[in-house]
Amino acid sequence: MADAILHLAINFAGLLATILLLWGVAVAIRDVSFIDAFWAFGMVLLAWGTAWQAGIEAPHAKLLLGLVTLWGLRLAIHLLIRWVRDGEDPRYRKMLANRIEKRKWSWAKTALLTVFLTQAPLLFVTCLPAQIGIWAGAGAAQEIGLIGWLGAAAALAGIAFESIGDAQLDAFRKDPANRGRVLDTGLWRYTRHPNYFGDALTWWGIWLVVLDLGWEPALAGVIGPVFLTFTLTRWSGKALLEKGLHKTRPAYADYVKRTSGFLPWPPKTKG
Repeated sequence: MADAILHLAINFAGLLATILLLWGVAVAIRDVSFIDAFWAFGMVLLAWGTAWQAGIEAPHAKLLLGLVTLWGLRLAIHLLIRWVRDGEDPRYRKMLANRIEKRKWSWAKTALLTVFLTQAPLLFVTCLPAQIGIWAGAGAAQEIGLIGWLGAAAALAGIAFESIGDAQLDAFRKDPANRGRVLDTGLWRYTRHPNYFGDALTWWGIWLVVLDLGWEPALAGVIGPVFLTFTLTRWSGKALLEKGLHKTRPAYADYVKRTSGFLPWPPKTKG
């Protein structure tokens, strides 16, 4: 257990150093929006940091590293392209402006305390299943069992679901005729947030791979998918996004009435 704590401490120190470096970049360009892309890529770094320390010869370690890398690189590249194309996220601009006005802090201090030093521990906690699982898997000679393969299947399904949802949303936004309209076709017909659902499904699948190693590593890492699901459904994901959509999309209220908020489900019929 002492080895695991040491590995996690080294990972967190490396993550914090990277976060501070990115904060310096944000101060230079006066934009923190790229932190969303680092959220996913940071978990890839943590997974590889664990593998570098513990080794990846064991089957579970290889599987976890592959799943996290596939998920993280896909999402990070998607979000980075969106940031380069669209520029600063107005949600971050508004959040920083409000905090500066209330606290009377400088822009740099506000960005550091509100965004970057907040993201580091949350990112670290979310990625705990992968870090603990790779460490535990590296010291185990067991082959991947049924639960592990079910977890891998769930994670891959989550990655596919999220990727398709993102692609459908991008295509919808690129059509000028859709300005002000609500996307309610494709996966968006069955859930208002296919990208968030896919994200959660991926990390619950990763947790199942860890569970295949035993209850101890699974219990140590379960806070990751629990926290992520809470964040996506109750905190900064779905709740915050929908608050803005209700104001900017007149048809969104009707979309909410007929479409599942998170889990994919056939839409309700009118009348």
